[in-house]
Amino acid sequence: MSQRIAHPMEKLQRQVRSLVQSKVLNPSDRLWKIALLYGDDWSYWKKELEDFDFSMQDPICDLLAVETWEEDG
Repeated sequence: MSQRIAHPMEKLQRQVRSLVQSKVLNPSDRLWKIALLYGDDWSYWKKELEDFDFSMQDPICDLLAVETWEEDG
């Protein structure tokens, strides 16, 4: 039995979804608001988001709408 290793963005997506469900964030909030919650780790997550062509002005619902995280190349 082989286990699939989750992409790091799946972890972020689950955490953000949980924050939306608990009303800490709204789906219409911009991605930059996540920075307020991630502190020192934000530079890593910002780069990951930008690598997937996200802008910090995109709404959080765009992040939550992604079904699979696959690297190009």
